[in-house]
Order: sequence, then C-alpha cells, then structure tokens
Amino acid sequence: QVQLVESGGGLVQAGGSLRLSCAASGRTISNYHMGWFRQAPGKEREAVAVINQVGDFTYYAESVKGRFTVSRDSAMNTVYLQMNSLKAEDTAVYLCAASSVFRPGLDQAWHSWGQGTQVTVSS
Repeated sequence: QVQLVESGGGLVQAGGSLRLSCAASGRTISNYHMGWFRQAPGKEREAVAVINQVGDFTYYAESVKGRFTVSRDSAMNTVYLQMNSLKAEDTAVYLCAASSVFRPGLDQAWHSWGQGTQVTVSS
C-alpha cells in the first residue's frame, strides 16, 4: 500500500490561507483517487475534497466550495489542498487518504490514512 504523510498545517487568522501537502511513498499515487478529509473534536470525519486519478475531476464539500482547491503532482507523488478565506469552523485535523473508487462519502472505501495535520483558525 501507499504510505501518506501530511504537512502544512498550523495556526492562521480567519481570512488567511494555508496549503497542505500529502506526500506519498511506497507506490505511485497515479493508481489512486486521492482525498482530503477533516475531523474536528466531537464531530465525525468528513470528506473535504477529492481528486480523481488523472486529476480532471474533483469533489468538494459544500462548506468549502470556492475556497479550497485540491490538486495533484504525479512527478512529486504529492497531493495538495490550497485553503483560502479560512474560517474558524475549518479548524480540524486534516488527513489524506487513497482509494480505488471515487466515493467521497464512503469512509470504508479509503485506506492508507496519514497521521493528519492540525489546522487551527482563530477568529
């Protein structure tokens, strides 16, 4: 399986931006759809953004549409999440995962979860 490591989280003021990275090793991410998820304290994990294997189709949660952009760089074997206009409600641990099926809402379809990176947005 592919191993995933997230980075780029931190503390940012509301309205600010962050770019998260998900670096893969072990296998090429070209074989997988790649997703970004987040989990806030006391809440269920939710899919934030998903990009398909070739990078020409994406899914975004309604709450982040127009603010977040997911992209992938096969040469770097890395997936990115550009987050703009951040809000306090975006505060969560952000994780990336891989899947062989494009099912953002099906948690069981995703594997190779990274350890996550904390994003904290101060209001």
